[in-house]
Amino acid sequence: MKAKKVVNKVMDPKSRWEQERQEAKKQRENSIIEAAERVFAKKGLEKATMRDIAEEDNVGIATVFRYFPKKDRIIVAVAARIIEMEAEAFQSILERPGTGIEKMELLFDHFIEENSPTFLNLNKIIEAFESYAAQQAEPLDGIEEYYEATRKVFRIFERIIQVCTEDGSVRSDMDARETLSTLVNTFGIFAKKLSIQSSILMFKADPDFMVQLSILKRIFMDYLKPR
Repeated sequence: MKAKKVVNKVMDPKSRWEQERQEAKKQRENSIIEAAERVFAKKGLEKATMRDIAEEDNVGIATVFRYFPKKDRIIVAVAARIIEMEAEAFQSILERPGTGIEKMELLFDHFIEENSPTFLNLNKIIEAFESYAAQQAEPLDGIEEYYEATRKVFRIFERIIQVCTEDGSVRSDMDARETLSTLVNTFGIFAKKLSIQSSILMFKADPDFMVQLSILKRIFMDYLKPR
């Protein structure tokens, strides 16, 4: 058998320079977004300034404006990044081995984990963003990026629902899409609310937040089991 000749395609200097330039540009953009996220978590969306973000990222303010000409644009970028992280978590659950109902339990566990202090700032930013966006007379600059991130989450969740219906691991005497969407939305919103309330020093839940979420999870899981 005649051996195939392997040809290594070497990138020409101009193309390699352009690729490296684009990669450096993307790294700088991500660094600014991460800095903005930290600033928004500390000062809130309204009080944070572009100068605050530049100082947090240790760059000149002109650099921040070069990547994000308007403050609204970086607000949207931060919110979209957080939702993209949610999409990654959903995708990881979808790819895990197991039945549909086991994936639903993993989703509930994910929301419980998001109630921990680690995710508190992210929850606060998203709640502030939703309120901020709703108050604007016109759509925020770049809002389609945020919408696309949320649609991505929904598409992955639709695939989890499909697994549930195909393997018969959830009860069949219900509309799977309507029921699972309602339960996940309810659980997610409730978990986010508890997470934010937990940051209020004067507010102490009785029973504990985690206990409430664990009870709600057991109720939902029992409801989903085939009869």
